[in-house]
Amino acid sequence: MAASIQKQRASVQKQVSAITGKAAPAAASFFTVPWVDTVAGGFNVPACDPMPDEQLDKLIEESSTHEGVKPDLVRAVISEESANRPCAVSPKGAQGLMQLMPETASVFGVKNPFDPRENVDAGTKMLKQLLDKYGGDLSKTLSAYNAGAGRVDQEGGVPPIAETVNYVKDILEKLSQK
Repeated sequence: MAASIQKQRASVQKQVSAITGKAAPAAASFFTVPWVDTVAGGFNVPACDPMPDEQLDKLIEESSTHEGVKPDLVRAVISEESANRPCAVSPKGAQGLMQLMPETASVFGVKNPFDPRENVDAGTKMLKQLLDKYGGDLSKTLSAYNAGAGRVDQEGGVPPIAETVNYVKDILEKLSQK
């Protein structure tokens, strides 16, 4: 476990350095936000606007077609995960449009999780794998995307985690409006 955490820290520090152009500060704890500007003592969170629809739609269409995943599903996940902001970082460390955890990004060969193409391609591949694993069951697929496949397998369905229950409900509602 400690080795895995160390690998994740190293991955995040490498990514922070690539984005900010300077070495990431050493983490004071596991949950230290890597965008802390230690010189000024404040936060230097990279701000970005949501991606324009025409650019995002093109990425979604290409990844969806390549992986055989419905574009509306990818679009709904992106909307829920990051509000279409490629610079989004969750309090838990998930990054980019589809909020990939550093370990997940690494598994899918993502070099820069804030690169929209890399992020959407990896997130769509992950959705495809989960759809296949759960026989197309959207509730289980979305639960696994949010809480992890292990938790979904353990519970036999949507885990009783308020965040996950709401996540699945919100995305299914978005999809039903299409």
